[in-house]
Amino acid sequence: MKHIVETVVDSYNDLFINQRDPRVDGWLFMDSPWPTFFMCVSYVILVKVIGPRYMKDRPPFDLRGLLVFYNAAQVIFSTWLFYEFGMGGWFRGYSFQCQPVDYSQNPMAIRMAHASWWYYFSKFTEFLDTIFFVLHKKNEHISLLHVIHHGCMPMSVWFGVKFTAGGHSTFFGLVNTFVHIVMYVYYMLSAMGPKYRRFIWWKKYLTNFQMIQFVLIFSHAFQLAFTECHYPRAFMWWIGGHAVMFFFLFSEFYIKAYLRSTKKFYGNGTTHLPKANGSLTNGHIKHANGHANGKANGVANGYSNGHANGHANGHLRSNGAATKDSNGHIPQTEESFSVRARQLVCMSVDTSVE
Repeated sequence: MKHIVETVVDSYNDLFINQRDPRVDGWLFMDSPWPTFFMCVSYVILVKVIGPRYMKDRPPFDLRGLLVFYNAAQVIFSTWLFYEFGMGGWFRGYSFQCQPVDYSQNPMAIRMAHASWWYYFSKFTEFLDTIFFVLHKKNEHISLLHVIHHGCMPMSVWFGVKFTAGGHSTFFGLVNTFVHIVMYVYYMLSAMGPKYRRFIWWKKYLTNFQMIQFVLIFSHAFQLAFTECHYPRAFMWWIGGHAVMFFFLFSEFYIKAYLRSTKKFYGNGTTHLPKANGSLTNGHIKHANGHANGKANGVANGYSNGHANGHANGHLRSNGAATKDSNGHIPQTEESFSVRARQLVCMSVDTSVE
């Protein structure tokens, strides 16, 4: 047993002392992984236990003004990070095929190291995404996947800064901060109220944007498996695997929401149900036995046996919107998918504030 303990201690010291990037010694939270670990655990406890209990018997907070400010700040922060990743190397000669880490005190290498640390710090600011859900009592949006992703990211990025504060894998930060610029612009406009919604007609394309991001990241990472590059392969597999996982999760959501949905979405926000054995005019199904990809006994404007995306006793109002009136099933909609997709990638900000 003593030998096992000594082996573990020696391995720990070798990893965190001999293999570290000495340039980050003394930087905030960089000397030990434990502060970051405990903050991540505290975040999970706060948003899954303490926060919901505190808000249980309290009304939700009005967060519109705070959300606008927060999202605007994230846009500015992400823009600056994107610029620093670029000026730290990617706009100034970094190789997209193989970029080893420059551990020297070269000003550009130090700039990239600082950009990496600030990117690590940004993962803590994103905890606020979930905290806003708690304060607005949107606990249904705080999925397990959302919490795991937010809770793990600071710890994952900590290892990158500790051992490879620069080089090939910082491409992940470059792409991700650019995506964050676009995402937080969308959230900011959405939080500003209904009169600004016409400027965010492109929200359904955010999913495609995210999927492109993941393809770029895992393609860039996994190319090292086929070339000789003086860069730690462990980080290649970690970052590439992370991107692959989220690409397939997003693909699943995209297929269910857009390719298999019976609703068609248009840029102007209108929604149309397909016609099958019955005509649809102003949301009214005219003929009995009109089927629209439903199951059994869905009632549409009082006509018997009309099916409209319902399961059992699903009702369709005169404007064609499905309701939940008697065990009715709400079909997949663009808005519900948008919210679920934001939960998945942990950029979730409650945009339902009117």
